[in-house]
Amino acid sequence: MNFDKMAALLAGTAVMALPVGHASAKDAASATYRLDAPAQDLADALIVLSRATGLPLAVVPAAVRNLRSQPVRGEVTASQGLERMTRNLPVDARIQGSTIIIQPRTAFASVSDPVRSAPSQAFPQASGSTAADVAQQPEEIVVTGFRQSLEVAQTIKRQTTGLQEVIVAEDIAAFPDQNLAESLQRVPGVAITRDGGEGRQISLRGLGPEFTRTELNGMEVLSNTASGLDSRGGVSRSRAFDYSVFASELFNQVVVRKSYAAEQDEGGIGGTVALRTAKPFDYPGNTFVLSAKGQVNQYTDTLTPRLVALASARSGDFGVLVSAAYSRADTLEHGYRNWNWSQMNFGSKNVGPEIAADVRDQLVNARGANRVWNSRAQTYGSWFSSRERLGLTGALQYSPGNGTEVTLDVLYGQLTNNRQENVIGNAGKNGLSANDVTGTQVVRDIAIDAFGSITSATISGVDLRNESKPTHDQTDFWQVALNGRTSLTDRLELTTLAGWSSSQFVSRWQRAYMVSNGHTVSFTGLDTDTPSNTYDFDPADPGAWVLDSLQWREDRIKSEFYNASASLAWQVTDNSVFKFGGEFKNFDNSGYRYHVNSTKGSGTANVPTMLNPYTSAIPFIVGDVPGIFAQLGIDTTLNASHLAAGTDYAITERTFAGFGQYELETMLGDMTLRADAGVRYYNTRLDSRGTSVTASGLVPVEIRNTYRGFLPAVNVALDLTPSLVARFGANRNISRPGFADLSAAATVRVAGFGGTISAGNPNLAPYTADSVEGALEYYDGKRGFLALGVFYKNMKSFVTSETSQLPYSETGYPLSLLEAGQDGSIIFNFTRPINGPGASIHGVELAGRRDFDFLPGVLGNFGALGNVTYAKGQSDVFYSGTPYELPLVDLSKWSVNGTLYYDSEQIGARGSVAYRSRYRKGDGGNGNIGEYFTPSVVFDATAYYNVTPALQVRVEGLNLTDERIIQYADGDARRLMTSTVSGRTITFGASLRF
Repeated sequence: MNFDKMAALLAGTAVMALPVGHASAKDAASATYRLDAPAQDLADALIVLSRATGLPLAVVPAAVRNLRSQPVRGEVTASQGLERMTRNLPVDARIQGSTIIIQPRTAFASVSDPVRSAPSQAFPQASGSTAADVAQQPEEIVVTGFRQSLEVAQTIKRQTTGLQEVIVAEDIAAFPDQNLAESLQRVPGVAITRDGGEGRQISLRGLGPEFTRTELNGMEVLSNTASGLDSRGGVSRSRAFDYSVFASELFNQVVVRKSYAAEQDEGGIGGTVALRTAKPFDYPGNTFVLSAKGQVNQYTDTLTPRLVALASARSGDFGVLVSAAYSRADTLEHGYRNWNWSQMNFGSKNVGPEIAADVRDQLVNARGANRVWNSRAQTYGSWFSSRERLGLTGALQYSPGNGTEVTLDVLYGQLTNNRQENVIGNAGKNGLSANDVTGTQVVRDIAIDAFGSITSATISGVDLRNESKPTHDQTDFWQVALNGRTSLTDRLELTTLAGWSSSQFVSRWQRAYMVSNGHTVSFTGLDTDTPSNTYDFDPADPGAWVLDSLQWREDRIKSEFYNASASLAWQVTDNSVFKFGGEFKNFDNSGYRYHVNSTKGSGTANVPTMLNPYTSAIPFIVGDVPGIFAQLGIDTTLNASHLAAGTDYAITERTFAGFGQYELETMLGDMTLRADAGVRYYNTRLDSRGTSVTASGLVPVEIRNTYRGFLPAVNVALDLTPSLVARFGANRNISRPGFADLSAAATVRVAGFGGTISAGNPNLAPYTADSVEGALEYYDGKRGFLALGVFYKNMKSFVTSETSQLPYSETGYPLSLLEAGQDGSIIFNFTRPINGPGASIHGVELAGRRDFDFLPGVLGNFGALGNVTYAKGQSDVFYSGTPYELPLVDLSKWSVNGTLYYDSEQIGARGSVAYRSRYRKGDGGNGNIGEYFTPSVVFDATAYYNVTPALQVRVEGLNLTDERIIQYADGDARRLMTSTVSGRTITFGASLRF
């Protein structure tokens, strides 16, 4: 067996490099080391021992094949650890000089015989090696290549007690994908949302991003950004973590914990995603990496950079690491958008004589549910973004190898978006965006489907409006985390964490509306994915447009965590450990929005304009926003007098928690049993501050709420055979409601067609779920695995919403918040969160991987992995007091991922496909029952060539088929809201390691 194959076999629990260095024979004999090695493949266990002691390995591959080690836990010398690990196994195991030697047991040698000669075939040298020869070979085993990263991840997954998935970097500063979300989509049960051509947020086992906790270097974090499209939520002030903030090259491991254990923080019913940045002791000595790539998008044709650098140095027990990643990406999303759909009536004078009598009657006289549905504004749009991402990490590590390790991690991430939105739509004063049509508009031709939706029409007397909105938004993220552990005695270990993280988001934009009045317009194909509009004039003629109104806005969001925890692990027996500890966590979220509407210059014809420079269905004119503001001399300074009602709320959560957990590893006959059982107690005090509507107007309010509870958890893993693992878990966990739901305020969103008032409820109870899960996993060595899992979650206090439609005058909010020309009769959606009767979700996961090493020649370098997840869950959503059972938000019933890869020493390639079925994103509004995204299929690919062991060139392609993103209102009627494409992205470049 050659070096590379044996290195792959022994990759074990290594994340990046093993072992950490030589230890002298004298030091090895006397030093003690803290080991926590469960029963596992003997090859993997030896890697753990080698890394802990710094002793290189000399192994006969056949000697360790298909053998399971004995568990080793506690403070031991290298000889004691080796003896316990190989007890009762048919091998000769000894430490000769400073080398761990393993060979088959013979009649002439034994473990106690330390003077036998070295094996005739030793790792890493081929036959004829001696122990002295072995000592001269490279000591590190560096994870390089996609196949080996999968092997390491598979080994880590196999050894755990609970259900979890692992992704490791395929090389130093080289995570498998450009974006963390895109890497996570290969995990069974994970589906992602995309925005601007890039993965952004994840759903786990059918539960949306607000149900998934994210940890970074051991502590909970939160980071928010924004979408360029309002229909996707715009600014994201929620508990949903935005993975687009960070460069993927900063991380070398991601763990997705699907099972919950008492020692874990509460708060993630869906699961926990644990991100880990690189540490100096991950690498065997001084390490330096440089990477430079170029990136281009199909619709922008600009070449942008992607640069990475990492430097790691070690001296004795101390290490330091710094890394930096910078990228810029220009993307363009373009297509068709309706603001939403609403029911409406037409005045009798607004229906032309050419319309059939029965259709006229439906348009004019229908009431209630029989009114027709019309799309709002029917727009063409382009959404350009120039995205810059900067990431910096630093790590100081002290690791003397005696059971003590202290690591200080500092991370800074910055995501900047410079966006330009250009839109043309039927949205002027006499447009097609209001609840009723009573102006100059006259219907000349119309088609209505079985759901009462207008799918095509020709209408005269329509006022058009274009929109130009340049936006600058920026997220700045900081984290400082201090992790430590030390052995107080040979059976007692202390683990501590202290950390702080901060995420600050700011967005500023200015917008100019221009109008062109009195036109005949046609729209068609609203029952398809690619509608189209036609006009009776040239929208690219600057003379056809005059200025209508101006807006400018600023949003700020700040999230801050303070974490502190300490726990003790007491080794009760050689096979059991009792852990207990406590934690304090303080979380603050605050923000506001300043907003101004202005009609200064309204009606002005000669204002600066520009032709939309981005890809669109038609050319059209928009306002040159900086030029218009400068020409009119408008001061865009914003202050507290411009506060948008209900946006200045703040949430503070202070949590004390404690846990106790018992862990056991023992034998049941020939089967190894691993188990943990425990309970966690939490106590959370919520302070919600905002404004509320009273008889005296808007007044400040502050509401306090306290909730607490116990969260039991048990996880069991039983090795039925050396290749077959059965797992079972049961637990209770919580997820805290969203910030807007908990706010002591109501947010008023005003638009030309009306708007929405979203009120908060600080007295909401958290989501509480009882979960049961199980899995059966078959492992074919390190060549692959096949796993079948099932899960069920019963949510006892599911937060849902209640929506009603009413005139604005009945909401209690002042008329001054409305736009010019609106009055109290305009219809608003009024939404508030409530604790509903509960919800449940259940599902099945099937995942597998296999290297094709059974094929001859180079075909043996191929392999495949894939997974299929089925999930089903629903909850009641209330519309005007009537409950409707809808799928849970962000739940796709089916998600499928597959990858075919080729991986060798010199070249590698892979192609991936990700499918998710339709999912609900919101309640719909305006009487629509739900809001959904259609199914999607995304293809990605990458290939690399190792010019030398230190130099690699690589090319990558994302979204190769330019998959369309389609959003619609109402689950049955499927009324189109947005249909856009963002283009394929190609990246190419090289990396150098030395």
